[in-house]
Amino acid sequence: MTTWSRDSWRNKTALQQPRYGDAAALSAVEQSLAAMPPLVFAAEARALHSQLAEVAEGRAFLLQGGDCAESFGDFSANNIRDTFKVLMQMAIVLTYAGRLPVVKVGRMAGQFAKPRSAETEERDAVVLPSYRGDIINSPEFDAAARTPDPQRMLQAYHQSTSTLNLLRAFATGGLADLHQVNQWNLSFLDGNPLRERYQALAHSIQDALAFMEVCGINSDNTPTLRETQLYTSHEALLLNYEEALTRQDHLTSDFYDCSAHMLWIGERTRQLDGAHIEFFRGLKNPVGVKVGPSMTGNELIALIDALNPDNIPGRLTLITRMGADVLAERLPALARRVQQEGRSVVWSCDPMHGNTVKAGNGYKTRSFDRILEEIRHFFAVLRSEQQHPGGIHLEMTGQHVTECTGGAYRLSESDLDKCYQTQCDPRLNADQVLELAFCVADFLRDDGR
Repeated sequence: MTTWSRDSWRNKTALQQPRYGDAAALSAVEQSLAAMPPLVFAAEARALHSQLAEVAEGRAFLLQGGDCAESFGDFSANNIRDTFKVLMQMAIVLTYAGRLPVVKVGRMAGQFAKPRSAETEERDAVVLPSYRGDIINSPEFDAAARTPDPQRMLQAYHQSTSTLNLLRAFATGGLADLHQVNQWNLSFLDGNPLRERYQALAHSIQDALAFMEVCGINSDNTPTLRETQLYTSHEALLLNYEEALTRQDHLTSDFYDCSAHMLWIGERTRQLDGAHIEFFRGLKNPVGVKVGPSMTGNELIALIDALNPDNIPGRLTLITRMGADVLAERLPALARRVQQEGRSVVWSCDPMHGNTVKAGNGYKTRSFDRILEEIRHFFAVLRSEQQHPGGIHLEMTGQHVTECTGGAYRLSESDLDKCYQTQCDPRLNADQVLELAFCVADFLRDDGR
């Protein structure tokens, strides 16, 4: 390995990067970002690292979720609140069922850039650059909107700052109170067609909270009942932005990308000799890497060696994204190889990206049943290989969108156009994602038994 620096990635091939037309304007934005305060702090990233080490050792569970791609136009306090609420609702169900602490990480406050399968998009014989997320360009199909603009990085930074401020206020200001969160779950079940299937767990949580109240343990005297810690994460795709927000910690002299607590590398940018691996290997943040169906055992071990050469628990999360039909076939050999090599990793399941299809009416969608099936296979495979199924990674929203089919309310392809709002990939809505949490709770209870 060559000597690492914040900008050593520039000597490597960087895929999925925009082509900015004005180098001077790009440099000015990078300098502005480098002078701005960090969005998160090194001590917070270290705290998350410690909690992920517990996940790696089988003593905790990772819940990671949020928007496919945050946007400038949909930015609002209500949207942030609703996503926060549904993450808290999921967490209490998973904690109680699994008898494990749940590490909560949002795809929020930075999830602005998206990899694309093609450099350009064509409509009616007009060819323009692909939309790559609001941090780069705009989804409207015209030349001005699709031209990459470095000033958008500054807007993404300021929106992330506002999002983080609100998340921290929610986490410590009472919105995370377990009594309130479970009441939301009971309300969710009241109108759910499958409420009888899930209500026993929700009522058990209610009984446990009531018992603690009788024993004198309540939100007034026990801060852990009313406060929580929600960390942030995103795919660190746009390396100009990530480098500009990388800081050297004055206590340890280590480098942290202070755009988020945790960052991950996508399936399209995990080349061993590429710029993204080069950038990540020098950071001390907890990092993740997507593991798709084409991954071989040798490639996976080489990636682990590049990103976690000291085999530190909690440093590296492997996020599988293979598809319900493929995971049961491909994951066992990879899990077995990691076990044989003695590598310490967090195994997490992204059941979204491998199950994306195009509906008959042209909408891109995902099936709730296929998503659940991939998670079920994930748990089964890792149990069989004596490893801990450590987490789930979801594209989701607290809004009542109609982007994924299935679930208790039986959304069909004909329902998709009722409230299809995503600018990139389809997300589970609030009802679907809570139903999924109750289903995953069953898997965690089986692990406990």
